[in-house]
Amino acid sequence: MSGPTAPDFAIARLGEAKYPSPLRARIQGPVCRFFVSDDERVLYDIIGTAWQFTALPEHIEPRNLELAGPREWLYFDPSRTTAAIATCGGLCPGMNNVIRALTRTLLLQYGVRRVLGIRYGFAGLVPGGPAPIELTVSMVRDIHQQGGCFLGTSRGPQDIGAMVDFLVAQDVQLLFLIGGDGTARGALALCREIERRHLPIAVITLPKTIDNDLPYVEKTFGLETAFSRATEAVRAAYAEAISFSPGVGLVKLMGRLSGYITVLAALAEGNADFVLIPEVPFDLEEPNGLLVHVRRRLHEQGYVVIVVAEGAGQHLPEMQREREQLGLDPSGNPRLADIGRFLQQVIQKNLGVRVRYIDPSYEIRAQAALPNEAVFCLQLAQHAVHAGMSGRTRMMVGLWNNVFVHVPLEAVTQGIKQVDPCGPLWLSLLEATGQPHTMCNFRS
Repeated sequence: MSGPTAPDFAIARLGEAKYPSPLRARIQGPVCRFFVSDDERVLYDIIGTAWQFTALPEHIEPRNLELAGPREWLYFDPSRTTAAIATCGGLCPGMNNVIRALTRTLLLQYGVRRVLGIRYGFAGLVPGGPAPIELTVSMVRDIHQQGGCFLGTSRGPQDIGAMVDFLVAQDVQLLFLIGGDGTARGALALCREIERRHLPIAVITLPKTIDNDLPYVEKTFGLETAFSRATEAVRAAYAEAISFSPGVGLVKLMGRLSGYITVLAALAEGNADFVLIPEVPFDLEEPNGLLVHVRRRLHEQGYVVIVVAEGAGQHLPEMQREREQLGLDPSGNPRLADIGRFLQQVIQKNLGVRVRYIDPSYEIRAQAALPNEAVFCLQLAQHAVHAGMSGRTRMMVGLWNNVFVHVPLEAVTQGIKQVDPCGPLWLSLLEATGQPHTMCNFRS
């Protein structure tokens, strides 16, 4: 996308930053090498076009994002600052890494007065909810070696006014919320209520979702570990498929609306024949449906491996009927019909072959972060603390063009990021699997 399609990337601030950063005293040599100035930006669109190297046409408005990093001057006085950390939504690899890094950066690098760990997400941010705990460096020392979530998590909203009342009662100046799109929407509503009351409380969010579906955020934490672990399930399905003739291995992976985990796991493992994601509809029957192509591939090579995202195929009539009966989940999202079990039954019935079905979803969610993801989580947390201490608010820390940036919550909450069926990632998948570009029956 080019400049005119991008949103306003301006970042809100609570006020003037007038306290010198304690990092100045810890840095040896010229401090200018480490601190980021407020006018440093990252290009939103790095795809080169002619106008980028000549004069800008009048109708083009270049956009950019604020560069993340430590600021030399702070809005909050660390010695008087209480920070709080809450984790929301489902489990995700890296949650404990982020909690640990936030706590250590706040206490060891900035020397804040105290850090509160909010128990069980938004449920712990209201009076009468689970009591918060005061986090210490020793308390979080080893939590990054474990999966799950040290603070606990939950789904679903809470009363916005009650959450602000809680922050005031606990004397919290800086709140870190770890979560996905639902958490970002809740954080934005929280910020608006804080601003309505003219309270000096900053809210910073960190992108936690294995679906990688947040717009204007290049990569969310949890994605890399999730698709890396998911390759093991795809490999197992391949081993099952080639051990029988004919053999079909079927794996269902996470991804309500976005198929990133499914595509990346299939590409990484390398033996998938068909990949089904929410962004690309498909039919089942002749003349060009999935069953036709599975039958043909079984005839050609004797086995088939199918990898499907949980949100794929929800447009099929059978899936729609099941969804109507399931209703909504605690977050207000429609519950998904089980596409994995459905495909297993349909393939067995129509093709007369036994399907080995694997669903590793909850096992993957509870994994500890892989080393490269652990580094990413650490850096996200550090940049979140830098942003919050400088007085920035109503924003998310994210990666864009491989650089850490600040993204306003208004941008993050304006939609869902999905795999582009006409983009390079999906083209790579089509080339790797050999599946047809479309498995839809064209109707007059």
